[in-house]
Amino acid sequence: MSRLVKPHGDVPLKPLLLVDKERDEERARAAKFPRVAMRSRELGDLAMLGIGGFSPLYGFMTEADWRSVCDDYRLRSGLFWPIPITLSADAASAAGIAVGSEIALVGPGSLEPVATMKVAEKYSIDKAHECRTVFRTVDPSHPGVRMVMAQGDVNLAGPVKVLSQGDFPLKYPDIYLTPSQTRAAFEGRAWSTVAAFQTRNPMHRSHEYLVKIALEVCDGVLIHSLLGKLKEGDIPAEISSRAIAVLIDRYFPKNAVLQAGYPLDMRYAGPREALLHAVFRQNYGCSHLIVGRDHAGVGEYYGPYDAQRIFEEIPEGSLRIKPLKIDQTFWCYRCGSMASARTCPHDESQRLQLSGTKLRKALSEGADIPEEFSRPEVLQILREYYTSLKKSEKVFID
Repeated sequence: MSRLVKPHGDVPLKPLLLVDKERDEERARAAKFPRVAMRSRELGDLAMLGIGGFSPLYGFMTEADWRSVCDDYRLRSGLFWPIPITLSADAASAAGIAVGSEIALVGPGSLEPVATMKVAEKYSIDKAHECRTVFRTVDPSHPGVRMVMAQGDVNLAGPVKVLSQGDFPLKYPDIYLTPSQTRAAFEGRAWSTVAAFQTRNPMHRSHEYLVKIALEVCDGVLIHSLLGKLKEGDIPAEISSRAIAVLIDRYFPKNAVLQAGYPLDMRYAGPREALLHAVFRQNYGCSHLIVGRDHAGVGEYYGPYDAQRIFEEIPEGSLRIKPLKIDQTFWCYRCGSMASARTCPHDESQRLQLSGTKLRKALSEGADIPEEFSRPEVLQILREYYTSLKKSEKVFID
């Protein structure tokens, strides 16, 4: 019997991806269905439904589930869920789709079906309400708000049958792992407690320190990289994964850390996104989630520790996975090492504050980077990437 944490909802993983003959038969059926084009975020959500990352969801949410998730952090069934998982269509396309009919879902700019769905419901939503509840703002400068406001005017709900994982397995063959695969890897290493480290960026010394703190209390750490769409100016996942791989190889004990990737786009929802990260990391087999400063945040929309506090605000028993809350970390020149506000007695004048934002800004400007900021092997990979860019491509956006 597995010693790993149970999947969300205490039920077996529910991957919706069809395989072999069943997939081929459904693909042939899909050729006859009306097509609905998905946006990048929806395609990532579909991939997670396919591999079981969003277990036990069976498809895209109904209006009742959408409203309950926005307002009460739960599905109508009572299951905890922090962020709506919905599929939108423009009004003209939705008008020709009848409730009870079947449709083929295609990716952006493609005609090849990646899933089928039986339409259980069509409904319109208050987009501003979703933004206020999920992102805590309706400011169009917020990338998540822009994403929601750009959706179609009608949501389609219903169960899905997934036919493809998109290009994620081919593009990231070494790190694209499903929840079943990470669970098997953890069990093969005899891990029972596993901390997940969320990242959309290469890892600097502060990130490395967080992972090493987690290794003091857990059997292993899953460094889990976002492989979906980022905002302009972020470092591509294929570059980040190379930089993370060299860090693992040179600065961590063997078989203590596993790198993997997952297919979502960033929502930049701060506290709410931290909860979503916890839900699907539990499905991946993780017992703990490292939650540091400004987890999944962007700009100044969230307080630096809002993502930690939200775990105390949700009903007890909502999740089996537990947060590892770690204070702000930095390099202390007096200590001569990495430290945190809880462990270091020295003032700000002795501290080098580390962040992915500062690192990207320095790299985009070709500025010097202190050796205490990042490992040299990591910086070499990142500098080579920035050197390869045209001047117009060296965009820095906070």
